Amino acid sequence: METTTKQPQRSFIGIAAFMIVLFTMPLGHAAMIAMENVLEGSALTLGAFLLGLIGAAWTIWGFYMKSENAATFAGLMGGLLVWTGWIEFTFVYYAHRYNVAPLTDAAGEIVTKPEYLIMMSSIGFLAIVMLFYTFSARTKCVFFCWLQKKLRIDRHQDSMQVVTRNNSMTTFMEISVLLWVSYLVLMFAYDDHLLGDRHPVTAFIAFGSLVWSGYLFVKLMKIRKIGYAIRYAIPTVIIFWTFVEILGRWNLFSEIWTEPGKYKVEMITMFVVFILFSVYLFIHKRHHTQK
Repeated sequence: METTTKQPQRSFIGIAAFMIVLFTMPLGHAAMIAMENVLEGSALTLGAFLLGLIGAAWTIWGFYMKSENAATFAGLMGGLLVWTGWIEFTFVYYAHRYNVAPLTDAAGEIVTKPEYLIMMSSIGFLAIVMLFYTFSARTKCVFFCWLQKKLRIDRHQDSMQVVTRNNSMTTFMEISVLLWVSYLVLMFAYDDHLLGDRHPVTAFIAFGSLVWSGYLFVKLMKIRKIGYAIRYAIPTVIIFWTFVEILGRWNLFSEIWTEPGKYKVEMITMFVVFILFSVYLFIHKRHHTQK
């Protein structure tokens, strides 16, 4: 009987974590579009800087939190704000400053904004990060542990750096790097000089991401710790969102988060659901602690 009563709770923790991270994707897009529509010039630059500064401060605050759940949430939100304010808007700024042309289709519609085109030039920095975490860092990341095992790298040798595990900073790095990887995969897949958005390999990336995220979702449903569930939901959602982005590129649905002013009701609904799931996990943790 005890197993029966605990199973729904365990599943709903995973679902709540997945939904929280999932709704940060469209809400983050919408926030960026809204800032671009409301602010201009130096005001936009200042707003983006302050947004990233809030994210950095939130992440650092999380560094000192003793609660795993609070620290994880701080790293999640801090990472999103830093990514949007300091990373994406930096690409936006320099794309506009140097008049980088967007990618358009035959009808003249913009299919890829200029900031995402110049983002592809950061692939070398990603390679540096990947080399460090693969050959010089000892972490608890499932992916890097698996990769090091396949490459027959002894994770316990003296040359491997022990990465200090802090829930806020771990979550911050996880969402930042995964968002970076996701964008680069999409941009290189869309590049007509390499593949193109209608290429079979791009379709494989789309449906492969769906299958992979489904596998991760099943494993996420078995997690009972809220903080760990949120951290596990990050790769699950971002891989799933790769599938969503490609479907949007194929015009199979309207990406309402790119026009938040037009779809105010839908965006507000997403925000409310995001808050409700966040409150649920907080109340669930508090109730569990009291018991």
